[in-house]
Amino acid sequence: MNPFDAVIFDLDGTLVGNMEIHAEAFQEFLRRHGLPPLDAAMRARIDGKRNREIFPDLLGRKLSEEEQSRFAAEKESLYRELSRGRLMPLPGLIRFLNLLDARGVGVAIATSAPAENVPHSLGELGLRDRITRVVRSGQVARGKPFPDVFLAACGLMGRPAPRCLAFEDAPLGIAAARAAGMGCVAVTTTFSAEAFAAHGAPADVAVADFEAYLDGPGRWLAEAT
Repeated sequence: MNPFDAVIFDLDGTLVGNMEIHAEAFQEFLRRHGLPPLDAAMRARIDGKRNREIFPDLLGRKLSEEEQSRFAAEKESLYRELSRGRLMPLPGLIRFLNLLDARGVGVAIATSAPAENVPHSLGELGLRDRITRVVRSGQVARGKPFPDVFLAACGLMGRPAPRCLAFEDAPLGIAAARAAGMGCVAVTTTFSAEAFAAHGAPADVAVADFEAYLDGPGRWLAEAT
């Protein structure tokens, strides 16, 4: 798990515990369209995926590009409305970023979030000007669980994947980071450590938040700074 030259974060559910707000937005979208609500099995299947993969799954049919754009715009507008004023950095995140800065460790985001949501969420967290290297799944050929978005983030920082540590909150994200050849930390805001293993995506370690990481497997980082 150490040392590493760069850290690559997922955004939703990793920097911020906002997946329940996304679930609220999806539930309202499904209600509006007369569809059954999300259950745990569906959450495990869609969390971490791109909207263009989620909506055909939810609606049970192939969608046109116009439908994809319209449904995504509707749901993401709901998310931004519901999340405004409710987002806070996960405990320990700011301390962790300060320690990484002090050691010259590169930081990037590899996310499945749509373009409009990234500045919104980072702005709500007060991190828009602090974390500027972002790769979205929509910018690469394949979304998670394929490694493309993590490898692109490595390229953005000029770091080889084995020297990067990934933080993720979803089994699909851990699978993607593993496929990229990175060390992986599961953040259990959405899924338990047992759930990651059950879905075939065990991480190197699992922590509740960044305070827990710094008090446990990442203690060396604070001690060496």
